[in-house]
Amino acid sequence: MSYEVETIYYLANPETDQIAFATGSQLRYEDIIKDVFGVASIHDLPMMIQYNKNFQTSICKYFGVMENEITLEMIVRVASKIDLLQLKKQYEEELQPMSSEGNRTIQCPFDTIIRLQEGIFQWDEEDSSYNLVKTS
Repeated sequence: MSYEVETIYYLANPETDQIAFATGSQLRYEDIIKDVFGVASIHDLPMMIQYNKNFQTSICKYFGVMENEITLEMIVRVASKIDLLQLKKQYEEELQPMSSEGNRTIQCPFDTIIRLQEGIFQWDEEDSSYNLVKTS
């Protein structure tokens, strides 16, 4: 029996200041691309980059690049551990006003085992974070 590890993706739309995380399954079967970018599929993004001048300009400003340097990976890429730490910080800030004791746990946001840029990670309930799985 083989188990497929979900890859987590980082989506950024500089035009709307929207950032989202999605699994590979969500990219294929849900409307996350439409919610973040306003197009039906990930395959529409290259055309959006090429023909939507406002979108181009926002990418150039956000990443400090010229129009001919824009890549799809700037707005859709495999998430990193640093990205997830930023997501955790955001969750903690949202939970802080609700928690008087300050030690409220965060629910596992994805599968317990995920793939990021740095490798395979497993959820740690105590730390409410993903830790790199060491392979020998």
